[in-house]
Amino acid sequence: MGFQQKRSIACVCMLLPLMLCFFRATAMVQVKPKEKPNILVILADDMGYADIGCYGSEIHTPNLDQLAATGIRFREFYNGARCCPSRASLISGLYAHQTGIGHMTNDPEDSTSFQYHLPAYQGSLNFNCVTIAEVLKSAGYQTLMSGKWHLGYHDKNKWPLQRGFDKYFGILAGAANYFHPTGGRGLTLLNEQVEPKGDHFYITDAFTDYAIQFIKEHKEQNEQPFFLYLAYTSPHWPLNALQADIKKYRGKYKQGWSALRKERFERMKQLGVLPADAILTPDDGADWDKLSPEKQDEMDYRMAIYAAQIDRMDQNIGRVIETLKASGELDNTVIFFLSDNGACAEGGILGAGKKALLGTEGGYFLNYGQSWANASNTPFKKYKHWVHEGGIGTPLIVHWPDGIPTVETGKFANQYGFLPDIMATIVDVSGASYPLHYKGNAISPMEGKSLLPVIRGKEEPIHREPIFWEHEGNAAVRLGNLKLVKEYHPSGESHWELYDLAQDRSEMHDLAADMPDQVRAMSEAYNQWAARVGVVSFDKISAIIKQKQLDKQQKKQH
Repeated sequence: MGFQQKRSIACVCMLLPLMLCFFRATAMVQVKPKEKPNILVILADDMGYADIGCYGSEIHTPNLDQLAATGIRFREFYNGARCCPSRASLISGLYAHQTGIGHMTNDPEDSTSFQYHLPAYQGSLNFNCVTIAEVLKSAGYQTLMSGKWHLGYHDKNKWPLQRGFDKYFGILAGAANYFHPTGGRGLTLLNEQVEPKGDHFYITDAFTDYAIQFIKEHKEQNEQPFFLYLAYTSPHWPLNALQADIKKYRGKYKQGWSALRKERFERMKQLGVLPADAILTPDDGADWDKLSPEKQDEMDYRMAIYAAQIDRMDQNIGRVIETLKASGELDNTVIFFLSDNGACAEGGILGAGKKALLGTEGGYFLNYGQSWANASNTPFKKYKHWVHEGGIGTPLIVHWPDGIPTVETGKFANQYGFLPDIMATIVDVSGASYPLHYKGNAISPMEGKSLLPVIRGKEEPIHREPIFWEHEGNAAVRLGNLKLVKEYHPSGESHWELYDLAQDRSEMHDLAADMPDQVRAMSEAYNQWAARVGVVSFDKISAIIKQKQLDKQQKKQH
């Protein structure tokens, strides 16, 4: 072998380690980026802020607690105070008024019940908004839904499959009996009405069965990512639960709502949900000690059934998580869990519906009442319908192993957000394009901001601009730590209250008289927003409702 050949071989040998490093580095650069994440939004219905274990509850929710322990929790996240306005805002990334559901969705029994012939009050989702499902089509997602729709009933163009979903199972209406959903409050599969299957039908289980079926079918048939919207009716009335679940809680609430509030309040401080100096609002329930033993037993039963509904929902969420684990999809699935409004005080101070129906498969307007709702919303005041913290405060758990840094897991986010942020976050993580025009219609721009920086541990505000609420004349503005809020009174006595939520999340110390300039500036911002999105005074809405009722009565008489 000649000298030149030897030198060439020697050079190659010397360069070989450098070449290997180069190829390794090149390979690292060329590694395929992580696939787009699957997205799962789980929505509870009429569940209070303090109703799950990781937010202070005694109710057994190990699956949600585990999602929180390996994800992040928001202390301050907001919904829209009522079922269908919240769902409209969540699904669209807009304020509910911009979608045509400024009040409620038309009932199955009456196609015009909430149609007020005003742009923001049409009673169904309009076509100047797009749903998350429609937006995710631009990023190649398969779109799936199981559960409660409540965004339009009387025209198939308003149903899930016509609003971007590839598959749907659930109830189109707002509420149904859990064991026997029938008629206009029955079940829909794809675009067809179907009957409950099996001898042991329970709606929470059925929603989960179809969610799991859709995930498995997706895994077998598609390589694209999926979006699943799992919208439970639990724990919305009627009080319907399985006996095995009720037995876990029967007799555990005989200390009453006041004692339960105190227990939850202390637990919330221990968990870090509330600061050590938090204030518990005054009790807003009946005097437990003045109830007869028989009434106490009945109220224990009502709360036990309510707790059982949440417990069963958590069991079913566990089934979905196990399905994702088994398919290898859990780590790259972004999961959001939240509630559509605060706890429900409908039914009066001690609830409504016949005692004889408790623990049976019967009932419709069968609920637990304001006294227990006060405990569900610990430590806040007010309920569903109102926009004080008890009406709009919700737990929010975000779980995403591939997207949340390990050092952030188990922590609380220290920033606040609201429903339109879910759309913005989903657009951000999916790479989808939010359109300004869709199917020939102009689309309102997104109102939310992405939560992704906060989810990844960045400590900076999500919202530097004010955000707003209005429902049935109840109104609020949040800007930084300050919240301006007003409870509607038909007599015209409504007035603005001002709170510093950094010091007073329970809204106990009204600063309005001390900070009139701030009240003036924030109320003016509210007025400008209300004009922009089409809010109409609830006095006018009430007059329309009254006239509709009179017209209906006159038709019956003739």
